[in-house]
Amino acid sequence: MIRYALHCDHDHAFESWFQSSSAYDSQVKRKLVTCPICGSAKVDKAIMAPRIVGKKGRGPATPPPEPVTTTTTPEASPTGSTSLMMAQERELRTKLKELRDHIVKNADNVGERFANEARAMHYGDKEHRPIYGEASPDEAKSLIDEGIEVSPLPTLPEDRN
Repeated sequence: MIRYALHCDHDHAFESWFQSSSAYDSQVKRKLVTCPICGSAKVDKAIMAPRIVGKKGRGPATPPPEPVTTTTTPEASPTGSTSLMMAQERELRTKLKELRDHIVKNADNVGERFANEARAMHYGDKEHRPIYGEASPDEAKSLIDEGIEVSPLPTLPEDRN
């Protein structure tokens, strides 16, 4: 797996994980990589500092880059409005919840059989249909290695309680 720092043509910065650099190239070419803020499919890799591991994996030889953080504290203003970041975050969360709800409503929950069902459909043993379910990280990686496209369902912090 490889993590890329990305940015869209509207200068929104975000990160995403890919199976390999060729998987990234393929997904960008098919316009499957989009900005989570504005939805633009015009996405490029941003400059990243590599993390170098010291001898025998004992730790970083160079310090990792400082993490990019965002604040969720409202900025004070005369009108009492919240910051633009809070508004964008709320909008993104709403869209993620809508996406998840759409998938749950329109796809079959196959539970722990997800990997087997996805494989059966991919290899033509079962009719294609929208499904969702559970898979371990190793199962998901194995599906991706076989060329089966899978994506995690978005989970929001309030869903974890």
